[in-house]
Amino acid sequence: MKKTVIAAATPQEWDADALYAKAQRYAERMQGEPSDQWEHALWSSFALELLARAALANVSPALLADTNEKNWQHLFHSLGFKPTEPKFFPRSIAIAEVLKRLKEILPDFDNELEAFCAAHTGRRNAELHSGATPFDGVEGAGWHAKYYRSCIVLLKSMGYELEEFVGEDEQAVANKLISALKDETAKSVKGDVSAHQKVWSAKLEDERSKLSLSASAWAIKQTGHRVSARLARAMRSLKASRWPLPIKQSKRTRLQKRRSICPPNLSVLPAD
Repeated sequence: MKKTVIAAATPQEWDADALYAKAQRYAERMQGEPSDQWEHALWSSFALELLARAALANVSPALLADTNEKNWQHLFHSLGFKPTEPKFFPRSIAIAEVLKRLKEILPDFDNELEAFCAAHTGRRNAELHSGATPFDGVEGAGWHAKYYRSCIVLLKSMGYELEEFVGEDEQAVANKLISALKDETAKSVKGDVSAHQKVWSAKLEDERSKLSLSASAWAIKQTGHRVSARLARAMRSLKASRWPLPIKQSKRTRLQKRRSICPPNLSVLPAD
């Protein structure tokens, strides 16, 4: 008769609930410091890293185990088994790898959030492991909005709300900061479009026709799609990363293959 090996509980080092609780503890310390002080930023970086690790462990604790150097003991331990290696000490993957994996797994954890989290936790590393003081002079207004956006995405993947993590009052502040950041981004984009519109309008009709044809030829299906930008009244090319696998659809007498474009990575390339 087949015997099933039953593992013990997930070790605390890689348990999602334990990591979340510790992240919340550091978030409380962060809130206890003035928002423009280096201590506030430092505690926030601790909370962010642990929250990221909690989100990855929530998918599977095994994703946090270091499997380099062909050492399978860390993976074995993450699955709830007792390591056989003498003097074993669990080792996790680096935070940069945690963020990379989250970007691949969580649809809402886009390039912008990964880059911010990498920079913020990178400052933490410099603070702890060098004579540098990377958090000195870093104003909270410059990073709070992206910080809370990152937290919201990570928390959502675990079924939590930001209010549960930082409290109702802090959540209200976070929402205002995120809204303000969106307004600033919209104004910046509108300014760029207006500038391109002026350049486009100044060109002769023949030149605009040539540039439109050039943009159309470049934007083949494997690279992007050609669209008409109404605000700029010009032709623009949208470049984006493609969805990994094409979707096949049956259309009566023919088979049609479609490939989606991933919106978070869209960028506007001017035809001029």
